[in-house]
Amino acid sequence: MTQTEFKMPKMGESITQGTILNWLVQEGESFQEGDILVEIATDKVDNEVPAPGSGVMISHKANVNDTIEVGHTIAVVSLSTQVASSKAPKNDSPKKDLTTSDRLNKNPLPTKGSFTVKENVFISPLVDKMARLHHISYQELACITGSGLDGRLRKTDITNYLQQGRPFQFVQQERKNEGYTIPDLKFDKGSGKIIPMDRMREMIADHMVYSKHTSPHVTAYVEADLTNMVAWRNTNKVLFEKTHGEKLTFTPLFIEAVANAIKDFPMINASLDGKNIIVKQDINIGMATALPTGNLIVPVVKNADKKDLKTLAGTINELAQKSRSGNLKAQDIKGGSFTISNVGTFGSLMGTPIINQPEAAILATGIIKKRAEVIEKSQGDTIEIRSMMYLSLSFDHRIVDGHLAGSFLKRIAQNMEAFDVNRSI
Repeated sequence: MTQTEFKMPKMGESITQGTILNWLVQEGESFQEGDILVEIATDKVDNEVPAPGSGVMISHKANVNDTIEVGHTIAVVSLSTQVASSKAPKNDSPKKDLTTSDRLNKNPLPTKGSFTVKENVFISPLVDKMARLHHISYQELACITGSGLDGRLRKTDITNYLQQGRPFQFVQQERKNEGYTIPDLKFDKGSGKIIPMDRMREMIADHMVYSKHTSPHVTAYVEADLTNMVAWRNTNKVLFEKTHGEKLTFTPLFIEAVANAIKDFPMINASLDGKNIIVKQDINIGMATALPTGNLIVPVVKNADKKDLKTLAGTINELAQKSRSGNLKAQDIKGGSFTISNVGTFGSLMGTPIINQPEAAILATGIIKKRAEVIEKSQGDTIEIRSMMYLSLSFDHRIVDGHLAGSFLKRIAQNMEAFDVNRSI
């Protein structure tokens, strides 16, 4: 058995620290590889951290409710010799958990082709051992998409990669363009009360800037007549709650209309991976949700196209409640393929939403507002009071052109307008 420092892992983009919620393995207790050692909270979700190998918990170096920086030691564990040696260099130098970027500097590989390094990816002892066994460099590991928590590499990821013939064996790191430097402009920002950003607001800011920098945003607009949908919902919301035990908001009705439109235009349900477009098999719709703190989070309704209205309403209400109470888990906010932001909730007529990376598009729904509309009928035009709403679709013009975006947006409006006012609950 070899004593090893167990460090605070990196649990997501822009996350630099975590808070210890609960130690599940106490000092002196043994554990097996994959057992949950500790529960850690970030500003977004709670995470369960598995053991990198089998061994014994020697001591905790952080207490419950302590906030620790990523990479700092939180415990000392004694791992079996077989597991520990998979992490130790051959010269028996002091043990150290290395990120991908650390290892790349020690393991250069003159190759051809290019890729972008996924920095700060945690490499488990098991994956490290497999990489050494098959002479896979850490530069090559950085190309492989991980299926574990927060993109971590698992044993099956390495096995599948080997079966595919190691497609990233001859690659080299893509060099960053350093030709432009942001000028140090001295703006007069005024004076007043200083309010530091909390961690979640910092992550939101980083994500929004990254999205605008990455995707050429274009926004298209249509308006939809929701008169039938509004009438049906107002008539049936009380009965719906009595029958199914779930509140009926407009969100499940909107998601239903969007999911059906995505089935007609699957290319909108996509992401860009280098020069490849990934058209997602599942329709997982994120719903931007405001938190009591004023921050925003996007829980995901998985397989929205396969859920009936009752199930949609239940899932949405559960995710909304978990968001407000701070009980969302990592799986609740992962895997989205398209996002809806209901800016009308705040009284906005319309919005120009920023794409939730790495998705291809995002829809904003405005306030539902009654106004006089000219209605064309066979016997002549009439003026009627209708419930109207603007829809705004921001899309990534690298992979979505105007025809696809316009057709998709129009289909959403058509689905909303064709709502069956006689529909049963």
